[in-house]
Formats: sequence, C-alpha cells, structure tokens
Amino acid sequence: MKRFFSLLFLLVVVSNVFSQKDNTVVKTNTGLISGIQNKESNIYIYKGIPFAAPPVAALRWKTPQPVTPWTGIKKCETFGASAPQGKPVPFSMYTSEFLIPEEPINEDCLYLNVWTSSIKSTSKKPVIVWIHGGAFISGSGSCPIYDGENMAKKGVVFVTINYRLGVFGFLAHPELTKESPTHSSGNYAFLDQVEALKWVKKNIAAFGGDPNRVTIAGQSAGSFSVNALAASPIAKGLFQRVIAESGGMFNTDERTLTLPIAEQNGIKILEKVKTSSIAEMRNMPADDLAKAVGYGMVGPVIDGYVLPENIYNIYSQGKQNDVPVLTGWNRDEGFAPPNTPSPEDYKTSAQKKYGELADAFLSAYPGNTTDEIKRSQVVLARNTTFAWHAYTWARLQTAKQKNKVFLYQFDKVPPENEQYGAFHSAEIAYALNSLHTWHRPWTEADKNIENIMSSYWVNFAANGDPNGKGLPLWKPYSTRQNALMEFEEKEIDMKSIDGLSGFEFIDKWQKHLNEKK
Repeated sequence: MKRFFSLLFLLVVVSNVFSQKDNTVVKTNTGLISGIQNKESNIYIYKGIPFAAPPVAALRWKTPQPVTPWTGIKKCETFGASAPQGKPVPFSMYTSEFLIPEEPINEDCLYLNVWTSSIKSTSKKPVIVWIHGGAFISGSGSCPIYDGENMAKKGVVFVTINYRLGVFGFLAHPELTKESPTHSSGNYAFLDQVEALKWVKKNIAAFGGDPNRVTIAGQSAGSFSVNALAASPIAKGLFQRVIAESGGMFNTDERTLTLPIAEQNGIKILEKVKTSSIAEMRNMPADDLAKAVGYGMVGPVIDGYVLPENIYNIYSQGKQNDVPVLTGWNRDEGFAPPNTPSPEDYKTSAQKKYGELADAFLSAYPGNTTDEIKRSQVVLARNTTFAWHAYTWARLQTAKQKNKVFLYQFDKVPPENEQYGAFHSAEIAYALNSLHTWHRPWTEADKNIENIMSSYWVNFAANGDPNGKGLPLWKPYSTRQNALMEFEEKEIDMKSIDGLSGFEFIDKWQKHLNEKK
C-alpha cells in the first residue's frame, strides 16, 4: 500500500510538471515554444523568440533571413542577446533600470519578447510593438523599464524587439548597394524592425493578439524608427497606429544622410579598419569591428528603398502610411552645451550662424542674461532634436491625411531627479505602466499619472483614440487650436502649445537651408 501511494504521488508530481509546461506552449510558424507565467499566473511571458536568422558572417549587412524551423519545444524563458554595443554603465539620470543586462551581448541578436494575458487565438487583443531607444548605438528590448507585464494586464499584447545597432545596423557602401536586389544599403536596423513586424503579423494571433490592430511604439531612437516606418512603403499594412515618444526625422538639413553621402562614409570606415572589401569586414570579429569603428559616421539613410526620399517631403506630399498618431515630447529633454556663453557671445554666435534670421532666432530663443541663455539652450536642443519633429508631424499629417494626431507634452519630474527636470526618457515608465521597475519613492501623483497615461496608450492601441471612461478629454491636434495634452504634477489637461515661436523659427531655418542647396 505504501508503494502504491508513493507511485501515485510521483504520478501527480509528474502530471503537474507536464501540465505546467503545456500550459504555456504556443505554436509559431517556425515551431513550438514555451514560456513562463508571472507570480499570479495571469500573464504569459515569452522571452528570446527568434524572428530572423542570426545576422552573422555572410549575413552581416544583409536583409534579415528566415529562421530555421526547429523540432520539439523551444524554451523561451530568458531574454536573447542584445546587439553589440558599449558596456552599459549608469550615468546622470540613467540608472540601471534604463540599461540592458550586461550579458549576453552578441551579434546574434534578432529576438523579441511577448507579454500577454491570453494565448487563445480568439482573444484578438490589441498589440503594441515597442522599439527601444539608445541613439541607434545602444539599448535592447530587455531593458527592465520596458517590462510589459502591467500593460498586458491592461489588455494589450505587449512585444519588445531587438534590432542591429551602430555599424551593424547602418553601414552603407557601394559594394553593399551593388549586391543588394533593392540597390540600396544602410538601413539594416529598419529592415530588422520590418521583419519583426512581419513575424507579428504571422504569429501574434497565437498569443491572443489581433494582427490587424498593431501599434508600433517607441521612444528616442525608437521614436525615430517609428517615424521612418510610418513613412516607409515597405512597412505598409504591418501596423494600424503609431506612438512616437520624443523623436522624428523631419529635418531636411545637413544631418540628412543620402545614400551617396552614406556610401562615402562607408568607404572611410573600410579605410579606418584597414580592410579592402566588405568580404574582409564580414570576416572581422564583431567586437573588433565595433571597437575599431566607434559610434560615429553611420545612421539612418535616405536609401531610395526603405526611405524613398526625406520624411518631410513624404509627409508634405501625403505619401506616408496614413494611420492615427500619438506623439509628443518631454519639457526638459534638451541636451544643452556644457558651457554657457555671455549674452554678448550668444548674440554674436547667433548672428554668425543665422545671418538675416538672427533677430528671429533671438526673439524665439532670447539670451539677455546667463540664466535666460541656459534655458534657451535647453529649449533649442529639445526642439531641434525632439519637440519640433512631433509638432511638424502633427501639422503635416493634419493638413494632408484623414487620420488624427494626438499631441502631448510630459512635464512630470520623477522623484530624486529634480536637477534633471522632466528629462529625456522620464515618461517611459509612466506610459508603459512600469514604475514598479524603476526604484524611486513614488507619490500618489506619480501613480495617478502612470495610470492615466498608460490607459491612454492602451486605449489608443485598441481604438486609434486615447480617450476612455474616467479620463480627461484628449482632443486631436488642429492647426486652429494648436493645443496638446499636458502631463504635469497637479493637472492633466489640454493646454495651448507654449513657445510656438521656437517651432516657427526652426521652420524658417529649415526653409533657408533648403533654398541654399
């Protein structure tokens, strides 16, 4: 009898183990995978799902290739490798929550992660695909602050992705252009993102998601990426809405890399690493190549394929993917120069750089005192890198397309970050309902903004409109009203855009630069 009960106990244990494993198994187009569940067993989590073949050796600087199917059940319980980049080290306001885990970092990096409350194909939940920031040289979908558990609890299937960075993601070169069937080179990072979206289109129903209600979202370089995908013909039909936090590429000035310029930069990179061909560079160890090249000389390219022309022109002509847009910026996210000039030097510098537009510049960005100059430098840096792009996006889309734009400014200063203000990236944890991953003494005001902001994001993913029961009314942008939703400590409400003259000056300056070409 004792032996009988021992065997019975063993069978129960084994049965429980198998039922636990089976509980998370999902079928993808390349094979079965298993994941894990959260502590409450109400969220399924899958980490390190391959969406493309490793872009190594002969596949370095190639269009992402299909994953080789597998047999059995692949365990997807830990994050895949992050793309090659410098060692993640906290600095300024960027604590460990914003950084990737140190290991693994590997060129074999094309993985994505999924959080969902259902793995029934009939659930048809809205999907958010999050594209990480990091200036196109760092970052990963595994950063703690992107944890998708709470967003999944709010009703979306939340996906984070990796993509190639730095020289691996953006090298252009005549040899690469010649070998490409699209006669282009340079935008491998964007091609990775498109491949991830294709994977979502094919597979997300198995994770309870609706392949026809996909929102691409991102911050900083992720927002730049969202802007590129929204403008790109090769991404058409892969998403139905976009969320862009702090970033866009509407500039038409000297920062724009055309394919010929990018190819010349690529030739210089080959010289720098002392190689004579792309074949030689493909044989270099990834670490050696990354260290030899550094982080300059590469970036998004107007390549004629991913981006047929500059994004400002695409939107001006109404040629973008016409989907609802939610976009905005943070109040204090400008990276100002370390040194503050005197009022006299500030004025002289403005006259030298802007010529006949100097008076318009000094009116929009005044510099009569040192304190005024410091603030003007922050606002100018914020506007030229982030805010003006969101404003221009709203203005151009409203003029040319039927789908609405919802514009915001984030003013909340996180606790223990007073010296940095509402800094670049401060909004992420509020928008993604992930304050729990960021270790700060959160107040009720912080938690209230987190709840409201993440609810707006989820509603927008579901319906293309952020509004919902119990939330302050968020009106779509109009050129007549020039208003936005402002997220601040004491109030969340529609406000007139502050500092429009700063945007209007950048418009004039961009026009001036174009006329000089």
